[in-house]
Amino acid sequence: MSGLVLRLAAPLQSWGEHSVFTQRDSLRFPTRSGLIGLLASAEGVGRGRSLEAYEALRFTVRIDRPGVQMIDFHTIGGGLPRGVPRPDGTQRPRDTATVVTRRQYLSDAVFTVAVEGPEQRLDELVQALRQPHWQPYLGRRSCPPDQPLLLSRVDDPVIHLETRVPLARRLREKEEPTAEFVVEGATDAADAVAELADVPESFNRYDRRYRIRTVSITTRTLPRELCRTGEAFWDSLIAYIEGES
Repeated sequence: MSGLVLRLAAPLQSWGEHSVFTQRDSLRFPTRSGLIGLLASAEGVGRGRSLEAYEALRFTVRIDRPGVQMIDFHTIGGGLPRGVPRPDGTQRPRDTATVVTRRQYLSDAVFTVAVEGPEQRLDELVQALRQPHWQPYLGRRSCPPDQPLLLSRVDDPVIHLETRVPLARRLREKEEPTAEFVVEGATDAADAVAELADVPESFNRYDRRYRIRTVSITTRTLPRELCRTGEAFWDSLIAYIEGES
C-alpha cells in the first residue's frame, strides 16, 4: 500500500492517551489520535466535524530518538475576570479560578511515521501538509513541528522506514543499529503488546470519545549506512527527499 513518510521532530512533543484536566500525560510515541489531530489541523477539519475520512489510514511509527520526559508545573486562570472554563462550558467562580496542572512532554524526541491509505486520501493529505489550513502540531498546539515535516510520497512507506529514511545516530564500532517500531495490531514477533484508548470518534470540545486499539512494539535491525550525524545526516535526509519527490 502506498503512503506518506513524515518526520516528527520538535523541542517539545506530547502524546496524551488518558489525560484528565489537571494531569496531562504523554506516551513515549505518537498516538493515533495525535496523528489524526495533526492531519485534521492541516486539512482545516473543525472539532465538531466527522473523522470518518481518517478511518482507513494506517500508521507505523519508528522511534528515532525517544527524547527525555519532562513535566511542566502549570497554572491556569489566576486573575481572569470571568474565571476558568469548565469542560461543560460553564465558568469556575473567581475564588476558585486558579487551577494547577501538571503536563508531561517529550523533549528533543524524533519519530518517523509511515501513513498508509487510499490513493485519493493521500493526495488530499499531501496537499494539506504542503499548504496547511491551520498549523500542524505534535500532540498540543504549543508544539509545532520542525521542518521538513512531509518527507515523501512512496509506494511502500514501511519499507522506507526499515531501509531508506536516514537516522540521526552515532554508532560505536561494530554496533548493530536497531530501532523500535510501533505497528497497529497484535503481532507474534512483538516485544510488547498494548491496548490504547486513542482512536478518536469525536474531537468535540465537550464530547470527546475514543475507541480502543491494539499496538505492537518490535525492535528491528536497520542498515548501518542509514545512521549519520551532523551535516552528514542533513545531507542524506535532503538527498532522500529529493530522490523521492
